[in-house]
Amino acid sequence: MSSSCSSCSSAPQKGGDKKASAAQALQNELISSTLQKIKYKIFVMSGKGGVGKSSVAVNIAAALADKGFKVGILDVDIHGPSVPHLLGITGQLDVERGNLVVPKKVNDNLHVVSMESLLKDPDQAVLWRGPMKTSAIRQFISDVQWGELDFLVVDSPPGTGDEPMTVLKTIPESLAVVVTTPQEISLADVRKAINFLQYAKANIMGVVENMSGLVCPHCHENIDLFKKGGGEELAEKYGLPFLGAVPLDPTTVVAADLGKPVVLLEEDSPAKLAFRKVADEIAEAAESSFEVASSTHT
Repeated sequence: MSSSCSSCSSAPQKGGDKKASAAQALQNELISSTLQKIKYKIFVMSGKGGVGKSSVAVNIAAALADKGFKVGILDVDIHGPSVPHLLGITGQLDVERGNLVVPKKVNDNLHVVSMESLLKDPDQAVLWRGPMKTSAIRQFISDVQWGELDFLVVDSPPGTGDEPMTVLKTIPESLAVVVTTPQEISLADVRKAINFLQYAKANIMGVVENMSGLVCPHCHENIDLFKKGGGEELAEKYGLPFLGAVPLDPTTVVAADLGKPVVLLEEDSPAKLAFRKVADEIAEAAESSFEVASSTHT
């Protein structure tokens, strides 16, 4: 009797395991199908918060879109998404037939998916742990109608936790852009992020130094407010490409409050020119990595 009861109780579990396995396999296929339509996947990360990582991600994406590329931004900062604010996006995401989520449109070349756009109340706290965050990030790829893209820019929360681990596992071909500020307190954490990427055998595209000095809005002289050059020295130490430095610029703050990337403002500014130069470097590096990968597989 005990043997019979044991087998009966285990049968539903086996059936449940098979269903879960089938669902996982289907999602893997959807993810693979989605990623095949995206030429370059740029993973923007940092070991420390407060370095302006989301601002870098948004302005890089907006600059690439302004150059004519089809670009998507995937904001995987589950607990503190800021991409919608930087782009002036409000409201929830729409769902089409087949339960595919439609990204928010910024302009014809730029579309966005963020956790905030799934919440009824943008001030609502998301109290999720690892497995739920992993599941959500995978769904942001499998269940979203991204379509044909030249670039998918993934904005990850700071650190080396569940979100970046999931991104690297789900999008192994992603090219990581590491953002730092020049000070040692930031560089120390970014060194850990680079070690994490190396351990995960990720493709590191290079380093961006944000808040690299200050350009005075009156005399236009450079002021080493938080010093500068630390990011470039870090890149050199690890043998990584240095993608560029972006100075502190009051225009960037005004643009962020307006919900418009500084690279899309009409007037030129030090930050706008710097972000556009970084975007050019990323586009060139992505194309080079694609050519290397293609030649390796031929």
